[in-house]
Amino acid sequence: MTKRPPETFDPEIVATLRQVLDIAVEHIALENRTPATKAKMAETIVREAAEGVTDANDLVARAIRAGEIPAA
Repeated sequence: MTKRPPETFDPEIVATLRQVLDIAVEHIALENRTPATKAKMAETIVREAAEGVTDANDLVARAIRAGEIPAA
């Protein structure tokens, strides 16, 4: 896996990561769909992508796990 800083994400990758977030949010409990929890999920997606995770299904699963516990 290749690590890449988030600032190297081109617009197409950013759009894909946004789609990953949208899909993941649909899979968490309604009461957890707060801006803070969504931000936590987005951070998880960007961090994992920067560390080389490129499989969208894997990114969705990781974001869902992050969103299962509401952000403070």
